[in-house]
Amino acid sequence: MKYSFFVPLLAGLAVAFPAAAVAQGDAEEDAAVFGARASVLDISLSPSGSKIAYLGSDNGTTEVLYVVDLASDGAPRALMSLGEDDAELSRCDWATDTYLVCEIVGIARVDGGVPVYFSRMLSVGTDDSEPRLLTSTRSVRAYGVQQDGGTIVALDVEGEENRILMTRDFLAEATIGTRLANEERGLGVEEVDVSSKRRNTVEKPDEYATRYIADDKGAIRLKVRSLRDGSGRLTGERRYFYRESGSKSWRDFGDGFSGFSPVAVDAAKNVAYGFRDVDGYQALYRVALDGSGNSEQVLARDDVDIDQLIRIGRQRRVVGASYATEKRTIEYLDPELASLASKLQAALPGKPLIDIVDASADERTLLIVASSDVDPGMTYLLERDSNRLSPLLPLRDPLVDRPMAQMKPITFPAADGTQIPGYLTIPAGASGPMAAIVLPHGGPGSRDEWGFDWLVQFLAARGYAVLQPNFRGSAGYGDAWFGRNGFQEWETAIGDVNDAGRWLVAEGIADPARLGIAGWSYGGYAALQSQVVDPDLYKAVVAIAPVTDLDMVVEEARDYTNFQVVRRFVGEGPHVRAGSPVNFADRFQAPVLLFHGTEDMNVGNQQSRKMEDRLEAAGVPVRYVEFEGHDHYLDHGKVRRDMLLAIDGFLAENLQN
Repeated sequence: MKYSFFVPLLAGLAVAFPAAAVAQGDAEEDAAVFGARASVLDISLSPSGSKIAYLGSDNGTTEVLYVVDLASDGAPRALMSLGEDDAELSRCDWATDTYLVCEIVGIARVDGGVPVYFSRMLSVGTDDSEPRLLTSTRSVRAYGVQQDGGTIVALDVEGEENRILMTRDFLAEATIGTRLANEERGLGVEEVDVSSKRRNTVEKPDEYATRYIADDKGAIRLKVRSLRDGSGRLTGERRYFYRESGSKSWRDFGDGFSGFSPVAVDAAKNVAYGFRDVDGYQALYRVALDGSGNSEQVLARDDVDIDQLIRIGRQRRVVGASYATEKRTIEYLDPELASLASKLQAALPGKPLIDIVDASADERTLLIVASSDVDPGMTYLLERDSNRLSPLLPLRDPLVDRPMAQMKPITFPAADGTQIPGYLTIPAGASGPMAAIVLPHGGPGSRDEWGFDWLVQFLAARGYAVLQPNFRGSAGYGDAWFGRNGFQEWETAIGDVNDAGRWLVAEGIADPARLGIAGWSYGGYAALQSQVVDPDLYKAVVAIAPVTDLDMVVEEARDYTNFQVVRRFVGEGPHVRAGSPVNFADRFQAPVLLFHGTEDMNVGNQQSRKMEDRLEAAGVPVRYVEFEGHDHYLDHGKVRRDMLLAIDGFLAENLQN
């Protein structure tokens, strides 16, 4: 099968960013382009395959929804925008060729105090009609706060035009003075007309339900219940239920297949796809939904977890699964798609990763993203009947044609001889010994992967080698590698992080006098705790939104339903105090640069404030930059530009002299 390449269909469609003022030379320009918000935040294909919708931004707090008619002149047309500081337009999916369903997520404060996330769902027509709020309106008699604005369960309901299925958080209402008050509470499912907002309940609320899953015909087949204790807090235990075809009764997977976590249903095969632990690694299974309990292992490995299910199209058809070794690999269950992806990867420059992000209703038109370590990503339209592949939009327009540094998978030995995987990025043409940064990832239940990383590429553009270690405590490598997690077994995790720095020096890549460490979230914690363990190793420390006090992590969760889950994750015992860098500021030898947003709900900004106070009291050089009104991710072009400029100046002062 041969693919032809055509000129872009969408002339002039790239999102424009304000020109960066290059007042400080290359650093200013690098900070502006690498720190910019993505040009395409989300993109989707209409059921007919004749239109695309995408979310762009002003590089600040405003998101804009554009629609493009591929059959006409290909000019983008703005349908709506959202410019709220505390909310963002996060994604849009086509319900029909006329209506999109969009999600808004944001942060609000309950009674002006405790911050909480909230979401709302909108119907947006391409016919210039006003957007419609699909989230049910909270009654004035209702108890509680309506955080959850609903989740799309099915974009198509068989035999019903303009209808979708979406969850609803039912709130119990006061009954005084009325017979019409709702006394049920919990998560249910409604069928909603996106053109008229008419709705009817198809799944009664369940107080413990946290998710419903429909099959590809729009029938509710799976339910997830998250159990709570007597105080209403989550216990961390989940139960999974299924329905046989045509039945309204729920059956517990635990009755015949315990340990199985289902995530999708194939109606034709009458099976659920999901994950189960096999010899310490997560594997993909399918289980019959006929009551027999028959199961089949679909994909498993003995070195990494199978951690993603690959689904395409409006019906979210299961077509494969993926895992990450040195690079992410997709194993397709559909031979035609496997061949297609292989040919695309071979045809496109640099053999990029291929991601089928959306499809028309008949799956004959596909929306594809191709990306790599040196390419932030390009979207393409593939018309399978004609083999026509057309480039559409770059995901990060300011970085188009900009040279990038290659990211190479490596391993290095820990002190106990264990080989630790990671990724090394060296500026093009550079040779050691040079200034270098160890960059541990966040989480700790996460891992780094091969691919584009704007922070890594910024550091490389500024002349630094960057090593990203997947230390023990990282996810994706099985239960034994994850251990009890990177907080409870911080000594192992931080030991691996510090051994990454020692390896850079031993290999002649890093100059020991110009070795620094930086990280975000748990990575920021690791950067700080590395000083507690070995104060002489790194000569500069950058911590973005870091955990600094493990006791405080637990206390920050006290007002939320996941308090017990967080407390068990952090654990109790001597490791809590010993693993909190805020308690050992007097050990620090390197200067520290801290960043935090005031609306961070993952890690409260008091963590950085407390760290700053302790370091100042210990006489350690420290600078703390606080971003008012911004959350954990600091996803704002100016904020990230300013942060990168501050990092560049700090590292230049401490590592380049």
